[in-house]
Amino acid sequence: MDFSKINWKQLAVQAGIPLLILIILCFLPFYGWAYGVTLFTYFLLYVVLTVSWVIFSGTTGYISLATAVFYGVGIYAAAILANHMPLIIVVFIGGIACFIIAFIVGAITLRLKGIYFAMFTFGLVLLVNQIILWIEIDFNHRVERFLTPVSNEKIYYYLLGIAVVTLIAAYFIRRSKYGLALQSIGENEEAAAHMGINVTMVKILTFAVSAIFMGAAGVIMATRLTVIDPDGAFNALMSFNPALMAIFGGMGNFIGPILGAVIFSYIQEVLSTANWFNISWGDFYKIIFGVILVATILFLPNGLMGLIQNIWRRITGARRALTRG
Repeated sequence: MDFSKINWKQLAVQAGIPLLILIILCFLPFYGWAYGVTLFTYFLLYVVLTVSWVIFSGTTGYISLATAVFYGVGIYAAAILANHMPLIIVVFIGGIACFIIAFIVGAITLRLKGIYFAMFTFGLVLLVNQIILWIEIDFNHRVERFLTPVSNEKIYYYLLGIAVVTLIAAYFIRRSKYGLALQSIGENEEAAAHMGINVTMVKILTFAVSAIFMGAAGVIMATRLTVIDPDGAFNALMSFNPALMAIFGGMGNFIGPILGAVIFSYIQEVLSTANWFNISWGDFYKIIFGVILVATILFLPNGLMGLIQNIWRRITGARRALTRG
């Protein structure tokens, strides 16, 4: 490698900023800001779910609404196992279980395209919800399961670790030969197949890998819920929110989904507890989310990050013109 060709200044910025943010997040619980730990826990949760969604759907163009399935499987893995074994082992078991389920589901469904794949994955959420409910009522004679509470700081650090692993995995997948294959599939699937890419297997493996992180996040969040039931574990909003956050932030790079996840999870947190003008805004935040999504699709096709990049190009372009003049 010719080190003289490396832009060390650019490399320092690209590596230094994420490292600085990570250091700040590592020390956040030591600041004595209890609400901040809870708030950033939800930020990290949605970053994991949104980036995991983008790993598959953002590159291939296949809109998956199965996030709630894998998240819920993780929750139930914790509900069954967390009281009997270390949490870190349950995280691995939940991730592996989601990988296997996603691999099987992908093998069956990823020959479907467009709206048919989206409809099937959403139907899967409802199906698994009803199957778990039936098993709990008819065989276990109960609907709810209970978990021993875990401290907010422990939940925060687990999710921070999962978020870091998710981002690293997404980074290397995008820059690997599989990332190039996924981009080819997203641009023209038939052309990718003619180039010798095993289109079906690439899609199945990527779909399964993305499910690992969703399931791991579900395991950790189950310890925060403490009371587990099928409707709460397989909440359909957990399928729609990551997709909405990714579209709002923009899927051209990893900053967009992270930005969308943080902004939308903060809006959700504020509106769910707001009582402005004697109105409970928690009843309206879903409508507001829908309006923002429609506006984003109409006016910001590349998301918020695309808008920021366009503004930056105009500013730098104007500076160059002034310099030349």
